[in-house]
Amino acid sequence: MAINILVVDDSAVMRSMIIRTINLCGLEVGEIYQAENGRDGLEKLEEIWVDLVFIDVNMPVMDGMEMLEAIRQGTLTRDLPVLIVSTESNEERINIINRQNAGFVHKPFTPEMLREKILEMLGVLE
Repeated sequence: MAINILVVDDSAVMRSMIIRTINLCGLEVGEIYQAENGRDGLEKLEEIWVDLVFIDVNMPVMDGMEMLEAIRQGTLTRDLPVLIVSTESNEERINIINRQNAGFVHKPFTPEMLREKILEMLGVLE
């Protein structure tokens, strides 16, 4: 079963790098959608269904933490698997992410690291 993914990052270069790495993970990927900030990401989630969302923390308009909170408050999205992708290493912020039932991937990452996190978030055991 192919997974559909939304990648939310204000950097087009970083979105491309994440997508390239996802494609190297060896997973069956369907559609990969993109948004450049949290508000755009939430609008996309109203239009499409995805199996997993990648969110950067630091973005203009609406940052990743605000987007994560909005996802967790949504009736249809509260259980949506979310991976926060960031260079952040602030322990308190990582604890907040964990309390919101989201995963955390530290930039930079390898396809192997990303594959493991994706499978973990989707609840898939190999």
